[in-house]
Amino acid sequence: MKDEKKRGRPRAFDAKAALSKARDVFWDRGFAAASLDNLSAATNLNRPSLYGAFGDKEDLYLDTLEGYRQDGMNTLAEALDPSLPLHDNIARVYAGALAIYLHGETAARGCLLIGTASVEAVQHERVREVLGRSLNDFDDEIEKRMRLGVERGELPQSADPQMLARLASAVMHSLAVRARAGDSRETLEAIARSGVELICGSANNP
Repeated sequence: MKDEKKRGRPRAFDAKAALSKARDVFWDRGFAAASLDNLSAATNLNRPSLYGAFGDKEDLYLDTLEGYRQDGMNTLAEALDPSLPLHDNIARVYAGALAIYLHGETAARGCLLIGTASVEAVQHERVREVLGRSLNDFDDEIEKRMRLGVERGELPQSADPQMLARLASAVMHSLAVRARAGDSRETLEAIARSGVELICGSANNP
């Protein structure tokens, strides 16, 4: 939320709660299909108050993306706890992702970034920047754990931590798309297990 855009908001205004409600609207409908009426109803803010608190619709959308990105980084860091084996870390990453992707009041929503930001990235430069930065940040976090895996002998010395991190992320992106498309939990969990074995199984093939 922009500090200079605060006038006109209700006295009982809760920015965090409003962003959470707005995020749900964007997540279900996408950026283009989310109307100001939808957002006003969800946040319980009229249009002037909504604009006064967050700016235009794109500003609000970007705020929800940034919040989602930070939540994702926190969840990822927890899943990649270095006190656990690498195999468990990657399994926890996918389990945590599926807990998010399969949530939704009417249907599984997948990933907010992959499901909505990727659609808008071509026409909206600021959305493209947030999307690219988010994906790179996720890759970098996973890459750190892969490098530690090489140091510990969990992965062979010949392993490429950067490429393995991107592969791990690619599996996660596939889970997000397939969840939004309606794949069953059983199917998605099977893909996740195969992803873990594909990535961590390289430790047995130096």
